[in-house]
Amino acid sequence: MSHWFTIEEIDSITYAISEYGHWERMHSYLLIGMHHALLIDTGLGIGNIKKEVESLTDLPIKVVTTHVHWDHIGGHHLFNDISVHKEDVEWLRNGLPIPMDQIRKSIMQEPFSKKAPKDFDVNQYKVYTGNPTKILQDNEIIDIGERKIRVLHTPGHSPGHVCFWEEEKGYLYTGDLIYAGTLYAFYPSTNPKDFKHSVDRISCLKDIKKILPAHHDLNIPVDIIQRVKYAFEWIEKKNLLMHGSGVFQFEGFNIKL
Repeated sequence: MSHWFTIEEIDSITYAISEYGHWERMHSYLLIGMHHALLIDTGLGIGNIKKEVESLTDLPIKVVTTHVHWDHIGGHHLFNDISVHKEDVEWLRNGLPIPMDQIRKSIMQEPFSKKAPKDFDVNQYKVYTGNPTKILQDNEIIDIGERKIRVLHTPGHSPGHVCFWEEEKGYLYTGDLIYAGTLYAFYPSTNPKDFKHSVDRISCLKDIKKILPAHHDLNIPVDIIQRVKYAFEWIEKKNLLMHGSGVFQFEGFNIKL
């Protein structure tokens, strides 16, 4: 295992593959089924996540994408089976609407708390582009063999953002919709109203036992969904649910519009 990644066992067939050395504190998730393994996001692209995955399973890997931002597709080039929601397909094929210099600056925004792999050179860093193997549809079921994961289209942070709901285990993989930190809906490509509607949608799910976020603390309380929901409702009542409203601070998270 590379020193760059931290592998944490959620249960005996579910793992978080984390990059705590970077300020984004990014989490990807490996779900092992009977016939395939599902990798939710491929991280920052600073280290080789494929080697970490291969240390955990020899099953064929299906990569699914919560959304097409650079910090979630960094290792996509290492895999052959990649799925993304239709609303983010254009970014995957043609690149993000962000200058490469800006992305590189963002990667190095804060000093790494772990030493980067020897072969990492930010000046050579590129964001993956390519055609997806499959287009994800809202409410479709991904069956990897005795494990079924539902795709939930939850736009707002990006047009094609999705969460993944594994009802049998009560696991909700929330991507950048819910985590303990600053939730971002201020970029031109974000939509604050869609973000609120997406939080409303997942707040209706029954029997969530564990939230598995894409960033920061791995262990967060399930009731954070309701707290984020109420926060968006408060912002909307103040007629501030729009770009440029600023940063709103709440207990355990912020919302930047």
